[in-house]
Amino acid sequence: ILKSPAERSGEDVDIILERLRNVKAFERFHPSLLQQICLCGFYECLEKGITLYRQGDIGTSWYAVLSGSLDVKVSETSSYQDAVVICTLGTGTAFGESILDNTPRHATIVTRELSELLRIEQREFRSLWEKYHQCMAGLLAPPYGVMESSCSADSKLKALIEPLIENHTPLTNVPSEKILRAGKILRNAILSRAPHMIRDRKYHLKTYRQCCVGTELVDWQMQQSSCIHSRIQAVGMWQVLLEEGVLNHVDQELSFQDKYLFYRFLDDEQEGAPLPSEEERQESQEELQDTLLLLSQVGPDAHMRMILRKHPSERTADDLEIIYEELLHIKALSHLSTTVSRKFSVLSGLFSQGEEGTSWYIILKGSVNVVIYGKGVVCTLHEGDDFGKLALVNDAPRAASIEDFNTILRDVEANTVRLKEHGEDVLVLEKSLSSSRTSVHGASSSNYKYKVMSGTPEKILEHLLEMMRLDSQFTESALEDFVLMHCVFIPNSQLCPVLMAQYPFSPLLPNGSEQEKLDYTLNNKRRVIRLVTQWAAVHGYQLQEEDASVAFLQEFFMAASDDAKAIPAIRDQLTELGRIHKVLLRQFSMGNEKLHKRQPIKGNDEILFKVYCCDHTYTTIRVPVATSVTEVTGAVADKLGSAEDLLLVNLSSAGEKLIFKPNDVSVFSTLSPNGRLFACRRDQLDSLTPLPEQEGPSTGSLASFELISSKDLFHCVHELELLYHTFGRQNVKKTTVNLDLFLRRFNEIQFWVISEVCLCSQLSKRVQLLKKFIKIAAHCKEYRNLNAFFAVIMGLSNPAVSRLSQTWEKLPSKFKKFYSEFENLMDPSRNHRAYRLTVAKLEPPIIPFMPLLIKDMTFTHEGNRTFIDSLVNFEKMRMIANTVKTMRHCRSQPFSPDSPLASKTHPEVRTYVRQLNVIDNQRTLTQLSHELEPRRS
Repeated sequence: ILKSPAERSGEDVDIILERLRNVKAFERFHPSLLQQICLCGFYECLEKGITLYRQGDIGTSWYAVLSGSLDVKVSETSSYQDAVVICTLGTGTAFGESILDNTPRHATIVTRELSELLRIEQREFRSLWEKYHQCMAGLLAPPYGVMESSCSADSKLKALIEPLIENHTPLTNVPSEKILRAGKILRNAILSRAPHMIRDRKYHLKTYRQCCVGTELVDWQMQQSSCIHSRIQAVGMWQVLLEEGVLNHVDQELSFQDKYLFYRFLDDEQEGAPLPSEEERQESQEELQDTLLLLSQVGPDAHMRMILRKHPSERTADDLEIIYEELLHIKALSHLSTTVSRKFSVLSGLFSQGEEGTSWYIILKGSVNVVIYGKGVVCTLHEGDDFGKLALVNDAPRAASIEDFNTILRDVEANTVRLKEHGEDVLVLEKSLSSSRTSVHGASSSNYKYKVMSGTPEKILEHLLEMMRLDSQFTESALEDFVLMHCVFIPNSQLCPVLMAQYPFSPLLPNGSEQEKLDYTLNNKRRVIRLVTQWAAVHGYQLQEEDASVAFLQEFFMAASDDAKAIPAIRDQLTELGRIHKVLLRQFSMGNEKLHKRQPIKGNDEILFKVYCCDHTYTTIRVPVATSVTEVTGAVADKLGSAEDLLLVNLSSAGEKLIFKPNDVSVFSTLSPNGRLFACRRDQLDSLTPLPEQEGPSTGSLASFELISSKDLFHCVHELELLYHTFGRQNVKKTTVNLDLFLRRFNEIQFWVISEVCLCSQLSKRVQLLKKFIKIAAHCKEYRNLNAFFAVIMGLSNPAVSRLSQTWEKLPSKFKKFYSEFENLMDPSRNHRAYRLTVAKLEPPIIPFMPLLIKDMTFTHEGNRTFIDSLVNFEKMRMIANTVKTMRHCRSQPFSPDSPLASKTHPEVRTYVRQLNVIDNQRTLTQLSHELEPRRS
């Protein structure tokens, strides 16, 4: 896309096309229109603070946002200085359509951060509009129909929301064909399999004709398909039919409930509705599973809308949890704490036109045009965007919803307890009523519980130790979060002395009897022993890399052992700590062989790897895994006899160069599948070329697939590596080599699928290969290896494979159906809701889709500060720890030694799968694809 349109080849267009397909602004565009955009669009990458155009300018281009965000500023006086930000345009939005009729720009657009844009010049855009205006009309804000304003010149700006046609309107009068068909299939299936469910029913002396009962409908639906995992999910699926009028409550209530309430299918509304014919019974048998799959995909949205229609006081605990889960993934709320988000889940509702200036809005689904009186359409907002802040800026009259917004913030502040030392905050707690201790006489101080929000590391630790209940076998969640997350704000080198200081060698109580002092000291010691045991268990073998941590553990264990001789309670506690202590003191053999034995690799393990020069000669060095780039270049320079200004470069098979920073560590594990390390001077950068071996194989080799590879790599990934990856391993001075290798395995599998298909020259064999990979994906899903499942399906959806229309046309319909189901599971909309719902119902062991876990952690990390007023933001630590615990849950049960599939494979197949030979150059793969099936004219 960096090339000018005239220079782009067919392969270039395919690569751009694949990128644009994933942009929300283009999701409804016809493929031929997208292709034309690929041919005429320009790529723009703009730094923060760049003004694209100003209010009143005559435009020259139309824009779509590929990444980043831009502020929309409007001025009443047309003076740039007093312009107010009315909204922000995010990824997937589009703007600038005033070029269609040369009207002046209605607003000033300024980049909010580094942003990537697709730009189309006026002449090409007008040409596209004339040819494709029907499918573009849903996206573009109409340039006509500017609303007349009766407001005076000094009146405040007001936003008017104008929903687009494509929005899903709740409780529609005319059901869609899909849902109408779904209702017919379900009714016929019930009449075929359980006809007693639809019958006349009497209640309170009144007869209700041809009705079903809500609980019976839920029971029946759950028995029909494995894709329905809970009664709540089934309720959402029936709610879809209720919203569209295909199923109706006898008293016209708008919510489907899992209760003894009566519902009637649309076909049964008229007397004498016919029973299904034999042909219709057969159709319902064949289409039932597809129908249930469709409803399971749209059911969560319907259920969410049903909850939001309720008055806040009517929402159940389950309702609030569903809203809260939704709010977690809305970018407009990403900066808010869990507490504030939960309060919003109580108050959130659906709003409509006519409430301008009184509420804050967040778009859950669909898109809206923002129209300014006297200015026309300013921009289009999409899913996840928010608006309505202008009312706050202009002091517009407040309605209930704005008061609720302010009340939330006031309530949170009122329930905040601050502990100070020397006039400075050292610990911030949130006070809340404890439901388990509330008495009938009302709340007292003992009825409250306190949650850590922020504080100094020492004070947080002190508070958590004081709150630890020794009579419980379970560790408090907050203490677990501290043990898991402390490396971010207090490394082991600082934590160990603090822990040692917390272990009292003499009574700490200044007053009290001798027995009280002894009891107090004993309880403190037991708390610290429990904490240290958990800390050592979580960090495991990683502590072996830190001499100071091992020395602390030895010193602490000796001190506790001395106490245990006289105190039975401590002796009972030391068993587990003693076991961990022995394991950590044991010496393990270090070396390159761990890669082959599939054992976890540690930072101080040594590894052999090659570093290449410009002339493709190489030197082999042996260094620790966690070696920095500076140390690697030093080792290379010693062998080359020159150390001046050497750079370490990751050179991909496509010739792309990434220069490593001097403090980067463990760089060998970050290479792409066919990437190589090169050392050169800066003036030699342009002369670097890929090695012939980096091109990958020239012929394919059909092979079976073994699930053990991903399993072993996943088993080696320490959960702390997720933290190091998120916060930057350079910042925490740790390596993420096992996680890097696991992520690289994902890329290898993906490129393996593409390479094998693109290297298969015979059409019939290519069809067989597609079938094989779809079967492989099915096996991965069956054995809950979702990481490999995603890799295979993403390989099949790569443009080099998906464009092979002749191959896909010959694929049997059964396999097309499987592939369609798998694609639905990968649907990224609503923050991968389809995948998350599926995983939530699986029992461990599971190999999760790791890139999504990392995305969740990065989202939380970038949306929340680590320190607030120099205090650790413990709320952020808690949120990230919850994501890490997802991986812990996935591994909470052991993997079976081998899958039945793996036991059938031969040794040479196992070797092949563990060392996949792939092509990872997208341009090469696209060229091979075009050679197999040239573009149709």
